[in-house]
Amino acid sequence: MSRTGPVGQPPVEVFGKAEGGALLIIHASTVVLEWCHDDNMGDGRGDRACLRVSSTATTALEAEWARCRWIWNECCARSKKAHAEQEKCGPARLDKMLTKARTANAWLREGSSVPQQQLIRDFAKSRAKALKDIKARVPMARRSGMPRYKKKRGTEPSLNYTQRGFRLKDGRLHLAGGIAVTVVWSRALPAEPSSVRVYRDGLGHWYASFVVPVAAEPLPATGAVIGIDWGVKETATTTSDAHDLPHPQHGRTAAARLARYQKQMARRKPARGKAASKGYRTASRAAAKVHKKTARQRQDTARKWAKKVVRDFDQLAVEDFKPKFLAKSTMARKAADAAIGATRTALTEMARKHGRIVHLVHPAHTTMDCAQCGARTKHALPLSERTYACTACGTVSPRDKNSARVMLVRAGLNPAGADGGSPPGAPLPEAA
Repeated sequence: MSRTGPVGQPPVEVFGKAEGGALLIIHASTVVLEWCHDDNMGDGRGDRACLRVSSTATTALEAEWARCRWIWNECCARSKKAHAEQEKCGPARLDKMLTKARTANAWLREGSSVPQQQLIRDFAKSRAKALKDIKARVPMARRSGMPRYKKKRGTEPSLNYTQRGFRLKDGRLHLAGGIAVTVVWSRALPAEPSSVRVYRDGLGHWYASFVVPVAAEPLPATGAVIGIDWGVKETATTTSDAHDLPHPQHGRTAAARLARYQKQMARRKPARGKAASKGYRTASRAAAKVHKKTARQRQDTARKWAKKVVRDFDQLAVEDFKPKFLAKSTMARKAADAAIGATRTALTEMARKHGRIVHLVHPAHTTMDCAQCGARTKHALPLSERTYACTACGTVSPRDKNSARVMLVRAGLNPAGADGGSPPGAPLPEAA
């Protein structure tokens, strides 16, 4: 990633084509495409598949998680003791602690050592990241906290297995400790997995996430570029009318059903210190299903739109918009329903996967600048004013469309209709 930008303009972050060290994660059950970075693994992806878990396997997995949760809490206690006594608490010392605990406790020896050792690694990474943020004086709002105790109720199982702790045979996943579960495959794995994570979500559904190597999937060059501006009325406004993303309003559609279940939860809320009733748990599960469905709808809409944009354009000038401040405005609910952050993430991930170039443009003054002549208004435009009129050159255009063209100008690309030609220097592709 590099930072570039025209003279006098805010810098632009450019993501080039994916190279070694990128990890592509594909959730098989919903055809989800995601990117993350891992310097140790090279190009790879994770296929997530649903699991059909019998009652016997469920009992075994929950027992395995109970052992892992106990080890995690022991690591937390050991970390606090090390801090008080000013001692070190790295992976080596935690491994010794695990060895002693397994020697003295037959209950721990009944489970496999693989997920227990991986839990030690996860704890050590989490603690090291927290200490690094403290040393770097990262603000509290962005600082990673120290690992906390995992409670019996409220923490879902998550077990990591390396290559020596699992195997696939006849469509079933066999885990260390004699646990076998059926995998619901939506497609075959492209290669042998190097690790797997078995976990359960808040609705009680079990999943297995496999990490497998994968090659890049570059798309044919189109020679076209596009500018993208984020908003609330329309989630994404682009220089191409055919690629605008209207506000899907998935949350608003589900609001009535969600309110119904939340009212049921409020009526059946248990007294402090008492267990929840069956009716409260039923209403809570129904509300969680609504939230899950809404999240998946937003994710599906974002990825389908991102795929369409990446397929039709080689370079994308995208506003580097941080929607967090909208949470404190009067548009908080509608902005959250628009899922701008998730859509932007899906777009950059899709572009990386298919070898497209993404220019992340700083959002400062993008609504005040004229894409035609570059002049800037003296005052910020109010949100009620949806038309941009330049007093210098007389250009009149929709406010968001003008902002999308400004993205192209700041990224060094040529917006369509700006001057009908290319800027000085090498020829640039025309925008849609």
